[in-house]
Amino acid sequence: MKIGLLLTTAYNKLVDVNDTESGFQQLKNLMMTFMRMVRAYVRGDYRDISKKSMVIGVAVLLYLVTPLDIIPDFIPVIGLMDDISLMAWFVDAFSKEITKYREWEVHTSYENIGRF
Repeated sequence: MKIGLLLTTAYNKLVDVNDTESGFQQLKNLMMTFMRMVRAYVRGDYRDISKKSMVIGVAVLLYLVTPLDIIPDFIPVIGLMDDISLMAWFVDAFSKEITKYREWEVHTSYENIGRF
């Protein structure tokens, strides 16, 4: 029961339950925006984020996509907890940075922004 409550709490931190998009689509959009931000940062087009934050964000992304895990995903429920917890932290910690970057994208000429 406690695990179910923990999963529900983590899910509610990850997504906006009032949004019309699915939770998966919201997370996908967030991660795609973060990847565009990394690309713009590397190109030098966008620098309104600290290097430390950028490194932490990239490390989180790499952890989530690599097959190595602290707790293997094949262990039912608990195996996904580290990934879900890390994603919940990432969304919470980077939501302002993502919003700031999206505003920058809107106000920047699309000719200067590479496609991802």
